[in-house]
Amino acid sequence: MKRIQLFLAVLLSFFIFSGSFAADVAEITGKVTDAKSQSGLAGATISIPDLRISAITDSNGEFTLKNLPASGRFLVQVSYVGYRSLTQVIDFARPGILSFTLQASVIEGREVIITGSASSSDKRKNSTSVSSLTKAQLLYHPSTNLIDAISRVPGVSQITTGAGISKPVIRGLSYNRVVTVSDGVKQQGQQWGDEHGIEINQYSADHIEVLKGPASLMYGSDALGGVINILDGLPAPDGTLRGEFLTNYATNNGLTGSSLMLQGNENGLIYKVRGSYKNAYSYQTATEYVPNSGFNETNFEGQIGLNKKWGYAHLNASSFRTNIGFYEPARNESGQLIDEAGNAFTEEQNKDRTLAFPKQDVRHYKIALNSNILLGSGSLRTILGYQHNQRRELEAAGTDGLALFLNSHTYSYDLKYSFKEMEGWAPVIGLSGEFIHSLNTTGAEQLIPDYDSQAFGGFAFIKKTWNNDTFNAGARFDYRKMTGKAFSGDAEFNAFTNDFSHITGALGYTHEFSDALSFKANAGSAFRAPNIAELSSNGVHEGVFRYEIGNTGLKPEQSYQFDASFDYQNQYLSASIGGFANIIDNFIYYSTDGTTTPVEDEEGNTQDYPVYNFVQDNAFLRGVEASLTLHPVSFIHFENGFSYTRATNRATKKSLPFIPAATLRNELRFEPKIAGTSNSYLSVGIDNFFKQSKIDSFEQTTGGYTLLNAAIGTTLRIGKTQDITIYAAGKNLLDKAYYDHLSRFKPGRLSDEDPSLGIYNQGRNITFGVNIPFSLKK
Repeated sequence: MKRIQLFLAVLLSFFIFSGSFAADVAEITGKVTDAKSQSGLAGATISIPDLRISAITDSNGEFTLKNLPASGRFLVQVSYVGYRSLTQVIDFARPGILSFTLQASVIEGREVIITGSASSSDKRKNSTSVSSLTKAQLLYHPSTNLIDAISRVPGVSQITTGAGISKPVIRGLSYNRVVTVSDGVKQQGQQWGDEHGIEINQYSADHIEVLKGPASLMYGSDALGGVINILDGLPAPDGTLRGEFLTNYATNNGLTGSSLMLQGNENGLIYKVRGSYKNAYSYQTATEYVPNSGFNETNFEGQIGLNKKWGYAHLNASSFRTNIGFYEPARNESGQLIDEAGNAFTEEQNKDRTLAFPKQDVRHYKIALNSNILLGSGSLRTILGYQHNQRRELEAAGTDGLALFLNSHTYSYDLKYSFKEMEGWAPVIGLSGEFIHSLNTTGAEQLIPDYDSQAFGGFAFIKKTWNNDTFNAGARFDYRKMTGKAFSGDAEFNAFTNDFSHITGALGYTHEFSDALSFKANAGSAFRAPNIAELSSNGVHEGVFRYEIGNTGLKPEQSYQFDASFDYQNQYLSASIGGFANIIDNFIYYSTDGTTTPVEDEEGNTQDYPVYNFVQDNAFLRGVEASLTLHPVSFIHFENGFSYTRATNRATKKSLPFIPAATLRNELRFEPKIAGTSNSYLSVGIDNFFKQSKIDSFEQTTGGYTLLNAAIGTTLRIGKTQDITIYAAGKNLLDKAYYDHLSRFKPGRLSDEDPSLGIYNQGRNITFGVNIPFSLKK
């Protein structure tokens, strides 16, 4: 810990020292105008993602970008509400006075995409399948956590344990097959566990990019199914001090959430702080409360760094802590959920925000240094990270109540050097790696042994751009070593050392038939080394009611995927349709033959647990995704999305477990123009989830269902400059009783012996919220 902190401090000090003596800092001026009236657009945003720099136009539509390099080619994005976003590559050696002309459009257009690329690129020139969500989309739909908020994207869903825990699923793949990235660092927080969520502050995300498909070329092992890249907002424009306060309340479980952020920029010295808090009591289904399902979450984040002509260096630090209640379902003869003494829970108990036992206490600390340094004619992007994850499962107060303690330290690095673009050719080389030291045998129960994991990999990537076509290709080598430590106690673990290596590659192509119609295709391979639970589990996994046995002889999973899509967009319509096919060799999953094993608890009581072994077979996943947005007039917005995934075991011909049902989402939004307001809307939505009967032998079929949603909101102008956004959004307004197929509380998921223990998903939930941005210095 001390070594990594010292290293980061020394490196940041070097950047500060070098930046403090930088002279002749370049500036670029320009103007953003309306294409029809030629008048300046006040409040337009100009950003350069690869330099983490932005500016806002003044009342005349004019802007100034400061602390820029004197040369180099960078992608600039210009955006303004009600206009189609514009992207353009600018040569800083000959910039002149920049002039951007925006076309008015009821569909505002595509955004710059960073995920899956070595550097920023226009979405239509990026061959990977990527979906973007804005901060408004994340905040203004009812959700209980970050993964819940993004699960509306076609091809994305979630495995849930009540309202507090969600795990991302992309095209039917989850757990360690999906990489989550925040602050540029791959999140490492015991993702192998069914009841382990993602330790990231929901309110800190400015926007999210979801890369669907294999991404091992850039991210190494685990990016078999895709990547969720959580992006913070750009630093404040030079010479400004601004912030935001947002708060919301949800009726179903009394969820209250608040976040306060402040950021500034003084001649390239940037800083930012944020504090957030969430609290909820037990959630309700359409028929009952779910006891002890409340949670609370406390987050603190900070950033300090430099934006200078040599590039940028930003140091980020965060502290995440959440407490989540657990409940092992049990019912009396009347069907009521009861406690260990056989008593039904009272309403007072269900609305008590003080969590009872058992519960989880999860803490995640992270330090990340992000930099992009201009070296010669190219640039070196460096991401250094340290993460400390602590996951405690508590049966009672005090040290004697510590049932499980998972304690890991992760050190990581990621280096990418981008060469100067020559005649459309843009090569990139990279090197990345991580070291994990994990202690897991200090609690009363032991599920996995102490272990060390080392990994490193290197890649080469090249992209060629013509007028309407792009082609990219890349190859990567990875090596991973996993060392498990011997342990003898309540559980027995044998020492082992496994080595895995793999070569992956990718090819991509895009073509723009016109300004409206484009095509993209991508073929890639990926791999995933077995995780520690799959290799070495030997004990009761309480949260999932099974006895798990690992297999040190497992081989890495190997994926070969092809996907293609067409996108069309004009002023009134946006549509896309695509499909994918994913062949996975040595697919790892757990299986049972009905065997049970008796396990004695501390009180001397014996309970039989079904035995699950980790095994391998070959798998085949395929599916389609489509979206259609109609905006026939400025005040009507009709949005639709569909996704379907089919997954089979190629050896047994049976379906794979935990595959989401086909989903069709429709939303009709009315957007009136009201004096003194902006962005006003009233919407009605229908979410259709189809029957899922393609299941594994230990799962149960779930029926189809339809949920009715609605929302209303507006942005009020207070005074000359202050805006306040208020909104209300309802989900499952008809209070439908239903089981989502990926809910771990549905029948048969916690107990194969008594499916009556099934617990419905969350019932009616209405969220009220306020978002107040403010400026202290302009």
